[in-house]
Amino acid sequence: MDKLKGKVALITGSDSGIGQATAIAYAKEGADIVICYHSDKEGAEETLKEVEKLNRKGIVLQVDISDEQKVEQLFEQALKTFGAIDILVNNAAVNGSGINVADMDTEVFDRTIRTNLYGTFFCSRAFIRHRKQKGGKGKIVNVSSVHEEIVSAGTADYCASKAGVRNLTRTLALELAEDGINVNNVCPGMILTPMNQEAMDDKGARKESEKNIPMKRAGKPEEIAKVALFLASSDSDYVTGSSYFMDGGLSQLVGQGA
Repeated sequence: MDKLKGKVALITGSDSGIGQATAIAYAKEGADIVICYHSDKEGAEETLKEVEKLNRKGIVLQVDISDEQKVEQLFEQALKTFGAIDILVNNAAVNGSGINVADMDTEVFDRTIRTNLYGTFFCSRAFIRHRKQKGGKGKIVNVSSVHEEIVSAGTADYCASKAGVRNLTRTLALELAEDGINVNNVCPGMILTPMNQEAMDDKGARKESEKNIPMKRAGKPEEIAKVALFLASSDSDYVTGSSYFMDGGLSQLVGQGA
């Protein structure tokens, strides 16, 4: 208990799914939470209720992380309330378009890249500048995806964005090691969140997808939050630049049968 006592965590996309589960897990360990949402204010307010039930402080802020100025305003508002931010979780993202490159409009590709990759860049940059002003130290946890490695037709926008997040993570780990800022990556597979709404609503469709997972089940947001907690706590002080695949073994099947 109290692994994050006295810490403040800013978590993008904490209105649902992995972000919401991570906010609750952090609050259980003593952190105050900056809850960020894009459009689901009701979900963000629900996260706040759960944080406050745990006797922790929280604020709800709306942000479009693809917008550089909006991200700067987000950090300004958060710092007015808490004075410092110790942990950044870059979780907010949009799903792939399902459109092949030959048929994809530039605007579609740009939306995914700007949200998933630029958004992570914008938030990380603001956090790093803040932490350097505070003398260093801090944790960045990026929520990437197995699709930084596993690709499929029709997902070029999403896969390219997540591969970019992986290498941004690795580069930042080198840049920030002497500042005591750890930067790591969580790579979920099939997790029961709104991004996999069909699997949540249709048990038949879910079972069909689960056949491809060695553990034969989808993951839960709370399971991802446990690793995100490790990476935010002092338990991971000697860990940086790493990617943690949480996919029930799915990534181990790449190349099987070749």
